[in-house]
Amino acid sequence: MTSTPAHTISETLVLGVLGGIASGKSAVAEALAKDSGRVICADSIAREVLNSPPVALKISGEFGPEFLDAAGLPDRELLATRIFANSESRNLLESWIHPLVRERIFSELAKAKLEGRPRVVLDVPLLLENDAEHGLAKLCDVLLFIEVPADVRERRAVANRGWAPSEVARREAAQLPLDEKRARADFILPNDGDLEQLSREVERVLHQIQER
Repeated sequence: MTSTPAHTISETLVLGVLGGIASGKSAVAEALAKDSGRVICADSIAREVLNSPPVALKISGEFGPEFLDAAGLPDRELLATRIFANSESRNLLESWIHPLVRERIFSELAKAKLEGRPRVVLDVPLLLENDAEHGLAKLCDVLLFIEVPADVRERRAVANRGWAPSEVARREAAQLPLDEKRARADFILPNDGDLEQLSREVERVLHQIQER
């Protein structure tokens, strides 16, 4: 924990989760929110936006109808092959999706505050890296870094995502160094054990936040 809080706590506590790939940020976010809180997951919103008719129409018009499946939805696997091999295509797709995702995140955050939710957890990949673009990190009262050793994260990625060994390190090389993310966090939350251990760590951190 940092000696001087970096953020001011509001009536609805807004928590941002940071961490490496396969650190279990989504599981931690759900555990932090509990039943009365709310998780805003950027990946889930992005999937909904990608499947929306206006975006699907743009994909078909720009990349070709073969990039839509039989149901008229974007073929995510084929699309991923295209955009990861072509930065122009990736930038174009992101220009369609990112503004809509940001709009939804801000809308859901405002709604959660109006509902009086005690906690809102932002599960947003690259929360710090893209803050100049979306400004979400500045809206967090607390930033938490999910601490998981690199070898554990790699085993999770291989077992759960089917990734090749070393793929985690390769992808993280293009992101903000984990040491910097850790330094930016207000609290550290280990997540290298089972769900029972995670529950204890979440309770510990929430208690520390309330006490500060």
